[in-house]
Amino acid sequence: MSEYGAFSDDFYVNMNLATEMELPQSRESVLHYFEQIRRRFPKMQNFYSREKSEFFLEEEKGAGAYRWVSLEGKRVNSGVVNPDSYDTTIEQHRSVLELVPYELSISPLDCESLSVMFGFDFAFRGNHNDLLTEAIGVTPGLERFSQIPNGKLLSAEPAIQFALDEDCRTQCRVSFETRTTAYQVRTGDFGEEQLSVYLTVRRYDSLNPDENYAEEFVRLASLGRDLVDEYLVKNVLRPLQQAISLR
Repeated sequence: MSEYGAFSDDFYVNMNLATEMELPQSRESVLHYFEQIRRRFPKMQNFYSREKSEFFLEEEKGAGAYRWVSLEGKRVNSGVVNPDSYDTTIEQHRSVLELVPYELSISPLDCESLSVMFGFDFAFRGNHNDLLTEAIGVTPGLERFSQIPNGKLLSAEPAIQFALDEDCRTQCRVSFETRTTAYQVRTGDFGEEQLSVYLTVRRYDSLNPDENYAEEFVRLASLGRDLVDEYLVKNVLRPLQQAISLR
């Protein structure tokens, strides 16, 4: 596990490149692209398609730590789940982004957005919304709603988004995904589900002529890691760990 693995049950870093134009979908182009990925990461052996234009290559998931890449109509994706080090994730995402200009003809002009997402999953049997409210609180203007007599909280998924540069092209979003249903709240029958925390740093619009995807991703990942280290760990991840341990 990487240093971030200590803060949650599962940790992953995903890369997403969204393009303005459709990506190549011919059999030859798709297979050649994934063959190049497999040459760099030989343990990626499982290749399959989920929809007509969605293709995946991944490692075995049995050990709980694995790599994956996928190709959609206008998206290139890459992820590492429970990596042994942070550098492992950067190596894979950089490799993918070094390949796409040549294997998929994605020019810097074709960038709709490029992003890195840090994801943290917490396994918890109980009301995720109550847990999240206890751990990080509620916006003061809404706090009284959570105190309504006989009220039962059914959804609490706060999100915040802010710019990281003056022209608002680089942005960060912190969000949550709870998986407690109204049925579970009504019956009190809770299964062990994953409560997820996401921190995403995304750059919008085309790259400049002197920029490339791999180097721009490294910049975004560095910004994201600083935000995780300086804000997310202390104010979100550790409070969630503590709240779960006390339940």
